[in-house]
Amino acid sequence: MAVPALTPRDLPPRSLPLREARTRLSQLVAMAELTDTVTVVTRDGDPRPVAAIVPVAAVRTAAQVRADADRLAEVTAGWARRLEALREQTGRRHAAELRAIRAALAEAWTELERRAAPGDPALARLRAAHADRLAG
Repeated sequence: MAVPALTPRDLPPRSLPLREARTRLSQLVAMAELTDTVTVVTRDGDPRPVAAIVPVAAVRTAAQVRADADRLAEVTAGWARRLEALREQTGRRHAAELRAIRAALAEAWTELERRAAPGDPALARLRAAHADRLAG
């Protein structure tokens, strides 16, 4: 039937006749993909192998693996640059919005102080609650 692709080389792989492989092709492909198995296909009535169904990783060359790793590194670096630019942009936007809020809060406090009675305890409690926002 099928044997694991990563089994020791001294174990001969099992084979399937072409007719059976044709009827079970979807299953054999799924087995190769999910379990790294290799299936050797023979002609009906002839024990000599004519083809094999192998996982794609088994036929990749070292150059393809290096090219994939290089491409992955390039894509990762691109995303890292994009994320860093977005972080900086968001930081600038946040700082600008925080300045605008602090300016509006300062205006509100100026107006509150102008309208409130001197020594108003409610105003003092509100000022204490907003102390972290007023500092800056």
